[in-house]
Amino acid sequence: MLDSKPSVLIIGLGLIGASLGKALRHAGTAFVYGSDQQSNVPEVALTFGVIDEVVENLANLKEVDVIVMAVPVKAIASVLTNINHLLPTVKVLTDVGSVKGAVVKQVEEVLGELPAYFVPGHPIAGAEKSGVGAANVELFDKHLHILTPLPQSSPAAVDLLTQLWSSVGADVVTMDVERHDEVLAATSHLPHLLAFSLVDTLARESDNREIFRYAAGGFRDFTRIAASDPTMWHDVFLTNQDATLKILRKFQSDLAMLEHAIETSDGELLKTVFHRSKSARDYFTQVLEQREKGVSFSAITDYTP
Repeated sequence: MLDSKPSVLIIGLGLIGASLGKALRHAGTAFVYGSDQQSNVPEVALTFGVIDEVVENLANLKEVDVIVMAVPVKAIASVLTNINHLLPTVKVLTDVGSVKGAVVKQVEEVLGELPAYFVPGHPIAGAEKSGVGAANVELFDKHLHILTPLPQSSPAAVDLLTQLWSSVGADVVTMDVERHDEVLAATSHLPHLLAFSLVDTLARESDNREIFRYAAGGFRDFTRIAASDPTMWHDVFLTNQDATLKILRKFQSDLAMLEHAIETSDGELLKTVFHRSKSARDYFTQVLEQREKGVSFSAITDYTP
C-alpha cells in the first residue's frame, strides 16, 4: 500500500501511456502529469480523464516523483535530454518498452551512468489499437508487468514501482535484462514479425481482393497484431536484433522441416508436431484462465512437454 500519492509524469500518451494514466487515476494512487510530442494530445488526454494535468513544456515542470517514458525505444535518448533537470530529485525513472537492453544502453550513454532510481519495465499487455483514444483503464488488470532491475537499482525505487503497477491490477515479476529480451523475442517479437510478413505477402498477390474477402476467423486471429503501430515495431526489431534473429532462424529451420514433411508426405512427422503444438497451446490456455481468476504467476505450474 502506498503511504502517499506520488506524482507521476507520463511522457508519451499512446495506448500504454494513456492507459496507465487512466488506470492510476481510477485507482487513486497517483497524481498524473501528461506530455506528448504531439502538442494537442495532452489536452485530449485531459478531456478523456487520462491525466490530471497537461505539461506543455517539460522545462516548466520543476519536480516529480516518478517518470514513465512511454515512447518508442529509439526515442528514449531524446526524452532523457528533455527531463535532465528533473532527475536530481526523481524517485523512479522507468520505461514500458518491449526491449530492455537497448533502453539500458541509451540511459547509460546519455546520463553517463545507470542511476539507482532507474528501473526498466515492460507491461505484457496491449491491443492493435493505438493512440490516446484507445486508453483502457483495465488494460493491465491480471496481466504481467516485468521489471528488470539492474544491480544499481535501489530497493526503494523497485518497491515504489511495484506498488504503482500493482495498484492498476498488474502481476509484477522480475527478470534479468538479457533474459527478458530473449523471452520477448520468442513470445512477442517473432509472432508480430510473422503476422506483418504474412499480411504483406498476401497483400502483394494479384488476387488479394479474393484472398481477403474469403479469409475466415483463423486468418483474422493470426494476423490481428499486424495492425499494431509500425513505428514502435520498427524500433523493436532494430534494437533487439540478436535475440530476434536467433529465434527467427530456429523457426525458419523448423518451418523447412515441415516443408520437407509435406513434400515427402511424411504424415507421422506432421501429426507429431501438431499434437505437440496442441498440447502446448492447451497449457497456455489454462495459464490464461488461471490468470483471469487471479492466480499469481509464481503459483502457476510449469509446462512439461
